[in-house]
Amino acid sequence: MGGIFGTISKKSCVNDLFYGTDYNSHLGTKRAGMVTFDKERGFNRSIHSLERSYFRSKFEDELNNFCGNLGIGVISDTDPQPIIVNSHLGRYAVVTVAKINNLDTIADELLKQRMHLSELSANTLNQTELVALLINMGNSFVEGINNVFNHIEGSCSMLVLTEHSIIAARDFLGRTPLIIGHKEGAYAVSSESASFPNLDYEMMRDIGPGEIVEVQADGIKVLQQPRKRSQVCSFLWIYYGFPTSTYEGVNVEEMRERNGRMLGKADDTEADFVCGIPDSGVGMAVGYAQGHGIPYRRAVLKYTPTWPRSFTPSDQARRNLVAKMKLIPNKAFLLNHRVVFCDDSIVRGTQLRDNVRMFYEAGAKEVHVRISCPPLVYGCPFIGFTSSKSDMELITRRIIQDFEGDDKKNLDKYATTGTPEYKRMVNEIANRLGLSSLQFSSVESLVESIGMPKCKLCTHCFDGSSYCHEHDKD
Repeated sequence: MGGIFGTISKKSCVNDLFYGTDYNSHLGTKRAGMVTFDKERGFNRSIHSLERSYFRSKFEDELNNFCGNLGIGVISDTDPQPIIVNSHLGRYAVVTVAKINNLDTIADELLKQRMHLSELSANTLNQTELVALLINMGNSFVEGINNVFNHIEGSCSMLVLTEHSIIAARDFLGRTPLIIGHKEGAYAVSSESASFPNLDYEMMRDIGPGEIVEVQADGIKVLQQPRKRSQVCSFLWIYYGFPTSTYEGVNVEEMRERNGRMLGKADDTEADFVCGIPDSGVGMAVGYAQGHGIPYRRAVLKYTPTWPRSFTPSDQARRNLVAKMKLIPNKAFLLNHRVVFCDDSIVRGTQLRDNVRMFYEAGAKEVHVRISCPPLVYGCPFIGFTSSKSDMELITRRIIQDFEGDDKKNLDKYATTGTPEYKRMVNEIANRLGLSSLQFSSVESLVESIGMPKCKLCTHCFDGSSYCHEHDKD
């Protein structure tokens, strides 16, 4: 997905920018960048690949090269950023968290107007540069940012660093978050509120859908009021979010525990204990243990000192290997026991299948799996949820293809909890993964555990229900 962080202060911002950006590292795996502005030295930018290393190791030795009291940073799953621009709006830098589905169409339109795109990454267009070109077509930053909103299909949140301030704009339907923090003499804007406490910022509020604010060291000015409609990605709580982060007033770990308690109370499966698949399954497992009345035990742990995140390598087979190697089962707990494992989601099923085999090899008598969200039946067209290029990479769609001869047939029935089609699909997933039993949270339970109205949440990947009219942005 990606994460962004910006800060402006009455004194040097470099340390806050460095650590604040680093606290977004769990949101992206490809590239990272930082840029600061200083009145004497101007803009100073650095961009590095993260595919074989981590943010701190790439940027720590360069910190003395940065100076200034305002800057922005990005952890990106897409293109090299920040982009630095010199235009009629002045000199500025921009970072984005975006998924632009009509990138080529917009680029063709701009090329016909004799505008050019210079930044290429692996021979593809740099979507952040495209965003900058659309901004430049406005007579002001507000007009230019709305030009982005009105042209793109997908989503885009951004930070713009000018010579005087930071302009923050959240996606027009609020799919990805932006949160404002404050401490004496400084403000910050981040994708994750978890970046604030250790830097002494207090979380102020979420930026609203389509809202545009200008941030300076002594205050915030609202340039455009938020829209009433929202489609906040529910996966922020299920998977992406760091446990201490809060979006829309809802803490990630509290939501995961609520979700687990609900599933545990409704489950009559007999088991000896419950364990969370690290990291995003742990909160759910704690809640499940409370709701089901069985102990929570750490029967599998993640080895963090050297193994990177499972989807860092570009090759799927290597990702699967890394996913297996980083988890170490505790045979002393698993041997001859019936275990419930909680996890955030099932995408391809490959990783969970390998984990289950490992649990049985370690001596587990039964392996039951509980998933904190409904089955993923629809691919996400709005944010970069997975590296999947096709809906057929989803285990659900492959099963529907096998059942129906058409992976798009009766999707609404397969996506509805409790239907014969749904039950048949879930049973088949359990069989293919070698599970003693499998249960998913329902859409209704997921929404209840988040605590927001369903109409304000995006649950498209579960039920295909998100707004289809991308240009209806009132």
